[in-house]
Amino acid sequence: MTRPVHWPTGLRGDADTIRFDLSLSENPFPPLPSVVAAIDDCLAGANRYPEFLPRSLPRLIGGHLGIGAEHIVVGSGATGVAMQIMQTVARAGSGFVYATPTFDGYPIMAHMVGLRPVAVPLDPHGRQDLWGMARAVNERTGLIAVCRPHNPTGTVAGASELKAFLCSVPARVPVILDEAYAEFLGASDALDVVELIHRHPNVLVLRTFSKAYGLAGLRIGYAFGAPDLVRRVRRLQLPFGMPGTAVAAVRASYAAEAELGERILRITTQRELLRIELRRAGIRVPRSSANFLFLPGRDIAPTLARAGIVAKRYPNGSARIAVGDPGADRAVLAALAARSPAGVTRPLRREDSRLLALTARYEPSALRGPRR
Repeated sequence: MTRPVHWPTGLRGDADTIRFDLSLSENPFPPLPSVVAAIDDCLAGANRYPEFLPRSLPRLIGGHLGIGAEHIVVGSGATGVAMQIMQTVARAGSGFVYATPTFDGYPIMAHMVGLRPVAVPLDPHGRQDLWGMARAVNERTGLIAVCRPHNPTGTVAGASELKAFLCSVPARVPVILDEAYAEFLGASDALDVVELIHRHPNVLVLRTFSKAYGLAGLRIGYAFGAPDLVRRVRRLQLPFGMPGTAVAAVRASYAAEAELGERILRITTQRELLRIELRRAGIRVPRSSANFLFLPGRDIAPTLARAGIVAKRYPNGSARIAVGDPGADRAVLAALAARSPAGVTRPLRREDSRLLALTARYEPSALRGPRR
């Protein structure tokens, strides 16, 4: 009998006491004004159905990436595309290898589609143990997921280590390279994923417009890989499933990448400032390359909840929090200062020259423009 599965709602507490909800790693900024205007214009035609099967959006994304539309499948957020992948490329009962903890959706959807979860613990530094994952692959393995950056710790598998890992994976086993937070990667961590999918036709790169682009409510996700693999995933493409607003929003977002880059830089600068203060307060926060921080400690999530701050909570009391909102970051520091013997030594200061030098070198990938 299929057992029911439940999507976690986080530690919501009493709705009347919530000051900041940082549980879903959302972008703290609304969509860019030009994107909102494009969506508004599109709504005038909302009485008409969208394309029966999406053609315009794959062409638009492919043109931005420098690949053909036949390499791309789109869907309802990265979660929707991941579900399509899991339903089409792996047989029921086969093993699904991933690191733990990870994105909640992976173990949940594995149960939904009948895959057998094979969870490999992170190393002590919050990184995916790629070689432990490689050892977990056997003849019963049907799918692998690697997050880069990793959710929930924000750590990044090195490019050479990832390439070596992919070379060790049997070509028959599909691999999801989850890049939901790729736009927050620094220049030194950038990876030529287009070259990667040509070298490894079993790899599907998964991305979303929910995080850096701030379009979580529109549910726009996509994956790209070898055409043969993409065709298999497209078998479950929902007719009329991608609204015209998705095409309008993506086109306008690509046109506004300079503004997007400025927003990403604001978020990553705020992240680094907050991480320094939390470490000064005695919390061993891993270096993150996403728009969130992972705060280890058995009393972290309960302490934040008592202060009206909703975080993504883990069974040992650790928490993941979205970053980028200065008010929320100050509230996090104030809540955690009292429980830390080290205390917080000073408030956040934007003029921290060492930090700004770090973020200047960091240069988020969205600032470097599309591949052509």
